[in-house]
Amino acid sequence: MKRSNTHTLYGITHSLYAGRARSYLIKSGTPFRELSSGHESFKAEVLPESKLATIPVLVTPEGEVIRDGGAIIEHFEKGNLRPFQPSSPKQQIMSTLFDLIGTSGLLRPAMHYRWNFPEENNEFLQYHFLHSQPEHPEREAKSQYMMSKMQHAGRLFGVVEETAELVETLYLEFLDALNQHLSEYPYLLGWKPSIGDFGLIAPLYAHLGRDPAPLRIMQQRAVRVARWVERMNRADQDALEFFNPGDNYLEDDMIPETLVAVLRVLAEDLVPETHAAALTINQWLAENQPEPGTSAQGLLANRMFGMAQFSLRGQAISAVAQSYRFVVLQKLQQQYAQLDAAQQQDVTNLLQRCGLETLLTISLDRQLGWSENQDIWL
Repeated sequence: MKRSNTHTLYGITHSLYAGRARSYLIKSGTPFRELSSGHESFKAEVLPESKLATIPVLVTPEGEVIRDGGAIIEHFEKGNLRPFQPSSPKQQIMSTLFDLIGTSGLLRPAMHYRWNFPEENNEFLQYHFLHSQPEHPEREAKSQYMMSKMQHAGRLFGVVEETAELVETLYLEFLDALNQHLSEYPYLLGWKPSIGDFGLIAPLYAHLGRDPAPLRIMQQRAVRVARWVERMNRADQDALEFFNPGDNYLEDDMIPETLVAVLRVLAEDLVPETHAAALTINQWLAENQPEPGTSAQGLLANRMFGMAQFSLRGQAISAVAQSYRFVVLQKLQQQYAQLDAAQQQDVTNLLQRCGLETLLTISLDRQLGWSENQDIWL
């Protein structure tokens, strides 16, 4: 009997992080089926191996269980000569930077536009939360509990009434800049998606590109971004608007000015929050001195490390400090360290123009590693 080569992805349609892994599987041509995390097999068979009840989780045809979208992508990248990682210095750093932005830097607008527009979103969300679990007597009560839990997570990310206007202003500026960039190229770095595209699709698909309120804004204000969201969930290039498309990343390690403009907008939020989160977690590390190998991973919006306080355009924001931001930032800094002096200077100059150069030096006092499907302290 021939063994199947089909992988199983456990997720839910409206999950931010599941969208990252799903897009990668689609674009890489990996055969897979998707099951809800409410499926009976998730709790019975998968959770003992995945360790934490989070999604996405991949089960390979051989039965290996891989938790976390980044780990799922790394599993395939490592085994396939890294088809979606640019090899040139600046593009590789840009790709990792957008992975950081997508998985950590856009959580506020994602949560704001999902939970603070109930008239437009509630029926849509109630359907998805209800049907993410099997039928049982407590189904409706449990779905309401999960929705309330996620709304609370949004507040911990800094989505409160006082910050709503600022969150919207920054998001719309970002959307406008990204829309302009995508008028020139179908993907961030040219003619094929990069790791950065997969990071960015996380918030821009499940929350900002599907929920009714932000989807309306995206379709009306940034149609090219809406098309990119569609494109990232298609197996082919899906670049019909471009009549002379290429098939690879831009030549000569080129970073378009339109992409620099996108990063200038994002830097205003990303840099101060990263500074503040590092201070908060480093204080926790000094006080707690976790043993090497200890899990560094809390559950969603868990106040494991405390709240980071920072200022953005003169407004005070309080947001939960999370270690995953530094998992990706640590990768970016390691990539930078492997460059020669001239390449490092080129990258530094580029990040200075974007207002992001301090990301090369912000760090935690302990390195992060990966073991048994968890981020750990080294």
